[in-house]
Amino acid sequence: MSYYQPAEIATLFADGSKAKAEMPLLKFFLFAILGGIFIALGGLLTVVVAGGMPVTMDLNPGLVKFTAGALFPVGLIMVSVAGADLFTSDCAGMVLSTMQKKTTLLALLKVWILAYSFNFIGAQLVAFFMAHKTGIISSAPYSDYLHSLAYGKLKYPFETVFLKGIGANALVCLGTWMGYAGKDIIGKSLGIWVPVMLFVTLGYEHSIANMFFIPAAIYTGANICWGQFILDNLIPATLGNIIGGAVFIGLVYGYIYNKK
Repeated sequence: MSYYQPAEIATLFADGSKAKAEMPLLKFFLFAILGGIFIALGGLLTVVVAGGMPVTMDLNPGLVKFTAGALFPVGLIMVSVAGADLFTSDCAGMVLSTMQKKTTLLALLKVWILAYSFNFIGAQLVAFFMAHKTGIISSAPYSDYLHSLAYGKLKYPFETVFLKGIGANALVCLGTWMGYAGKDIIGKSLGIWVPVMLFVTLGYEHSIANMFFIPAAIYTGANICWGQFILDNLIPATLGNIIGGAVFIGLVYGYIYNKK
């Protein structure tokens, strides 16, 4: 099976980010909303399947974590194959394109801010309407699993969530990078699946995924307030995601494969 080499991936990734930066605003808004929707759907799938395994959770919690990890990547695969924008992968892509002088620092900041904002809207559309209002996750064992997951994400100090955010987005951006290596859907999907499965199974913190998980728990009655979600999880996870994607993937590979 043929695939693109790393130096070619650096160019493809940067070119894809340049195209996003030049996209008309309305189209980009829709593109980013779709990104939030697709990631949230991957999260909803994990809640339905992993949450339906309470006995296995008692006997073998590692297997349930792996099950969630194996299923969640469908969200990023849909983002990549169908076409959508995701803030966390932009953390690496926009750095690559800026280092190659295909975009400016101002364009990088604009894409990051807009992608983050509209990913949030997309995630809420799924969390409120497609998860809560449909009743799919409103009863046990699914609500129990979701609430336990959300409470678990809020129990750590700032620095722990920050470090978990670095790990999550380094792996997500590596998944996007490896997805660019594929010349067909199977190769692209497999390249994405491996690192994303790894980050979910290990329990790292992905800000866009958490825009689904924790609000969905709030909508279904968890004793969590929005301020707690934002301060204890979303802010440190987002900062860690920026470092993980922009520094460990964007800057490192940008330096290695920058031709200038």
